[in-house]
Amino acid sequence: MAKGKIAEKSPIMMEMKPGTYYWCACGKSSNQPFCDGSHQGSEFTPKEVKIEKEQTVFWCRCKQTDNPPFCDGSHNKL
Repeated sequence: MAKGKIAEKSPIMMEMKPGTYYWCACGKSSNQPFCDGSHQGSEFTPKEVKIEKEQTVFWCRCKQTDNPPFCDGSHNKL
């Protein structure tokens, strides 16, 4: 599977409330780490993420993670 464009070389930590979110996989969204539709016409689609309970999430913004949409430290190798 192709990896998206590097949006940032660091994750973003966010306190998330329960709900459904769409993580940007292409790296082109201006609303990182979430999708804004910038992937249209590309091979990428956003990743649907369901948060069941309020929690802290480290969202990947480098788009190189092997555990999308979550940071796995891949940005440290860039």
